[in-house]
Amino acid sequence: MISEQRIAPATALPSIGVLVDRANGLVQAIATPSMVQLALRLALAVPFWRSGILKWTGFFKLSDVAVTLFTDEFMLHLPGGPYHYPSPATMAFLSGCGEIMFPVLLVLGLGTRFAALGLLFMTIIVELTVPDGWPVHITWAAMALGIMAYGPGRISLDHLLCRFVMRHDR
Repeated sequence: MISEQRIAPATALPSIGVLVDRANGLVQAIATPSMVQLALRLALAVPFWRSGILKWTGFFKLSDVAVTLFTDEFMLHLPGGPYHYPSPATMAFLSGCGEIMFPVLLVLGLGTRFAALGLLFMTIIVELTVPDGWPVHITWAAMALGIMAYGPGRISLDHLLCRFVMRHDR
């Protein structure tokens, strides 16, 4: 004889809406705005830092390869061009400085919006130099614009400094 099992009523199962709300809450707990802002800052800093450290052989000593790249290899793809960079040694130096300084500021969250603006400007120059790299360059630009629009978040020196100044202004 087969015994009959009783099936629990449908009301005992959580509704789909409740499950979606719980899943949303979990996702929001993981992806807090400050964590997203920190991730954006780190993600934008890494490729520029990696490029920047290759341009230096010592403290304020630019590598010969960096100058050679700006002299012989890198070209600005503008209408009527491509054109060589004006003053390649200066451009290599400025690029190397920006690729070190701006990522450090982003990671620390110090002067964050201005550092992101600097990297947005550098992204535009990189795009003019390597136009086929636009799929990567547009992601860098989007990250820089997001940081500029929404700021560094709570996990930053900018946030700490702002709180310190506001506390002492009272």
